[in-house]
Amino acid sequence: MPFSRAEFFEVFARYNETVWPAQILLYGLAIGAVLFARSKSAGAGRVVLALLAILWLWMGLVYHAVFFAAINPLARVFSAFFIIQAVIFGWLAFRRQAISFAGHDSSARVGVFLIGFALIGYPLFAVVAGHSYPAQPTFGLPCPTTIFTLGMLLLASHDLPRRVFVIPFGWAIAGTSGAFALGVPEDLSLPFALVATLIALWSRVPKLRRLRHA
Repeated sequence: MPFSRAEFFEVFARYNETVWPAQILLYGLAIGAVLFARSKSAGAGRVVLALLAILWLWMGLVYHAVFFAAINPLARVFSAFFIIQAVIFGWLAFRRQAISFAGHDSSARVGVFLIGFALIGYPLFAVVAGHSYPAQPTFGLPCPTTIFTLGMLLLASHDLPRRVFVIPFGWAIAGTSGAFALGVPEDLSLPFALVATLIALWSRVPKLRRLRHA
């Protein structure tokens, strides 16, 4: 790592103090995404994808490019990937074929758990780990937001393109290595979220085959 653990948590502190009260707005965007996911209104899925695009654009442009880049040269590369993910979500939001997020199968239940953990369990885990505000990762930062994103994607209908998972999976792997190297135990939830998502997606394969041959 090109920075120390102390420098890493100082970035969280600077970020949280500088952007306050944006954290409340970011939580609001997440809750809005969940509410729209459960809505049966036309275009609800497009709103969900647009909100996910905003979250990933925020992480790319604000956290990585402005704050994390101050201590890590690779942050600008991360910024580019996060912006690409935002573009993918934006493209899916405005393409002709709408996507529903009102799933009720077993994979959707895994998604609900991951969403709840990202919004409630992760910050509690951070406090138990001894990371007090402002020097702690809050929602809107990459690790909890990636877990939230994976949960939301598991609520989606089965026609999501595979590329939408690539960058979140990549960050889950990168964040896991950082959790060990920097001593961030709450980020050890990332590999759990990754494995849970992969298992949930694999459970859909037989259903997709039946749908294609129906």
